[in-house]
Amino acid sequence: MDNPEPSLRELFNEAKARQNELDVLDPREATFKEALQTIIDNLQQCRQLIRKLSLFSTNEEVEDITTQDLQYFTVDYLLAEMKVKFYGNDREASLREASDLFESFLSRLDHYGLLSPPDRQLYERFLEQRGSFRLISSSNPEERRKIKIGRFQEEKSLNQKLEYLRNESRKSNVDDETIRNLYLAEIALCVTKTFSSLDMITQELEILSQIRQAEPVTREPPQNDHRERIRDDGFSERLDGQLTMSGLGKRGGPLLDPKGKPLQPFTLTDKRTQLRQGVFRPGHNLPTMSIDDYLEEERRRGGIIEGGGNADAPQPEPDEDNMEQADAATMKAREWDEFVEANPKGAGNTINRG
Repeated sequence: MDNPEPSLRELFNEAKARQNELDVLDPREATFKEALQTIIDNLQQCRQLIRKLSLFSTNEEVEDITTQDLQYFTVDYLLAEMKVKFYGNDREASLREASDLFESFLSRLDHYGLLSPPDRQLYERFLEQRGSFRLISSSNPEERRKIKIGRFQEEKSLNQKLEYLRNESRKSNVDDETIRNLYLAEIALCVTKTFSSLDMITQELEILSQIRQAEPVTREPPQNDHRERIRDDGFSERLDGQLTMSGLGKRGGPLLDPKGKPLQPFTLTDKRTQLRQGVFRPGHNLPTMSIDDYLEEERRRGGIIEGGGNADAPQPEPDEDNMEQADAATMKAREWDEFVEANPKGAGNTINRG
């Protein structure tokens, strides 16, 4: 004989019991992920049973709901919280599912009139700003601080009330009204936490959207750039090497030949590593050789003229006994004097004559 399917109460109680165990587990361990998935499965079955049993109807009011059924108002909230804690391959999809569940939770409470006036205003603002909802919309620091303090005090008061009612519910002669107030206090606390979670989801979705749109910019080097000349031996005048599109090689060109033989050294990496390495690099290109290496390379290329002599070096004394050398020096001096007389200083200034 097949085992009977668990009831709504059994699934809900098991999910809440496992939720308490989840708080003491390490999120990095496999046991945490297994427990989280079990809770999600149980709560999803609870949702299906609630629809199958037509537990809540649009024609009812909160007074028509039995005390034991009041606790099932929080199924959507608990499932949404588990979706927020779930980090799978598609984090964005999990967050959007959680947001839809939070909205379903608030919508049902609004229908039964279980939202306080301030919470109903927040709910209406959420419906208008689903993609950009923030718990505190004001930019005034003083007002933001006041709202944060108010919500903190409200949550603290609800926790104190909830703790008192839990202690009262453990007594042997507890009445139905105490249990009903306990469930209503749990619902009110869940509403307060819901708006904080929706605020967090909005911020995380914005960050994920920015990461998705931030694609690395790759620039192809110009084919005929006169500013860069690469010799046959691979030397380039650039101070930093070019990056290929994949960031694997230091120079452009293929990494492997058609037979799979490497043509240049390369390092396997991923896009995240490449982006992380480029965060704290300077905005300018760093030199890849010292000054001495550069001068040696310029001398080898023929870019440095040598053999011209040093003008500051001591000149040899003229030989007074060498008449030919003395006559040549005298003629050079006379020619210079004649040139200076024929071309006075400023003679070539045809624009700004004094």
